[in-house]
Amino acid sequence: MVICKLVNKKYRTLLQLSMLLCFISCTKVETYEDTPTGNFEALWSIIDEKYCFFDYKAEEYGLNWNAVYRKYAHKIDDGMSNAGLFEVLGEMLDELRDGHVNLYAAHDVARYWDFREGYAANFSEEVQAEYLGTDYKIASGLQYTILPDNIGYIYVSSFSNSIGEGNLDECLHALALCRGLIVDVRNNGGGNLSYAETLAARFTNRRVLTGYICHKTGPGHSDFSTPEPVYLESSDRIRWQKPVCVLTNRSSYSATNDFVKIMRILPLVTIVGDRTGGGSGLPFSSELPNGWSVRFSACPSFDVDMQHVEFGIDPDVKIDMADEDRARSVDTIIERARSILANS
Repeated sequence: MVICKLVNKKYRTLLQLSMLLCFISCTKVETYEDTPTGNFEALWSIIDEKYCFFDYKAEEYGLNWNAVYRKYAHKIDDGMSNAGLFEVLGEMLDELRDGHVNLYAAHDVARYWDFREGYAANFSEEVQAEYLGTDYKIASGLQYTILPDNIGYIYVSSFSNSIGEGNLDECLHALALCRGLIVDVRNNGGGNLSYAETLAARFTNRRVLTGYICHKTGPGHSDFSTPEPVYLESSDRIRWQKPVCVLTNRSSYSATNDFVKIMRILPLVTIVGDRTGGGSGLPFSSELPNGWSVRFSACPSFDVDMQHVEFGIDPDVKIDMADEDRARSVDTIIERARSILANS
């Protein structure tokens, strides 16, 4: 997810950006050999100096990056294959429990998906199709319709799909007579933070503080800038003025997690469903001697109370899809949202 350049103008001055990029690319430059040992040392050091959640994750589950080094260093042998090296390095990165951490090679991508795996899906495309019907409208990254009880329904499958101001004008105009609105971001794995903010800006009539962001200032685990406030500007176009329910599940991740972080503090908004997957660090990339690239969380963001949302955001109304509902093509979470809006 390439989002940093889209948020820099809001979160940092140009000078701060230059300092950050300089630190990430130039600090403590060391030469490592293109051997399994050299690539292991390079990867461990990149994460050690540039990753942004060490202190937080040490508190949450006892992450100790030096202990991780000792655990995996003995598994490295200069005679091992690339496949074997990739497997060990991927396992080492999994210790961070971060979906924004990936290792990219020509043959595979190491990824951490435990933020959603092992949890109830709380979403079914087949069941959702019963609600959308066949004549729903599509406005770029938005799919929308009006449910029989005059509740508007918008599904946002990804923030990688463009969401323009014109798209939102047409969508909200079409739903204007609805008594309430459901914005469904379940299974939205993120994408472009700018699109998430463009959508959120249609639900507030004023400039609102949405959280804080820091950037790395040195190689130490605690070397960060003073937290900088982040604001959402109200849209000067069509804005929604009625109750809203935002539907979430464990696969609501990254930019979607940020969208939920914003929406939950706005008036008339209720978050319904399951805890989001998290993913609050802005990612950057670096390269190993053998050409493999690594992506990692480099800039931590916080909510308005300066609390981490890296491991997700709880809904206002926690509810799972019931198996008996799914069997008869009923979405328990959508139905709860409809009930909330009907009684607003």
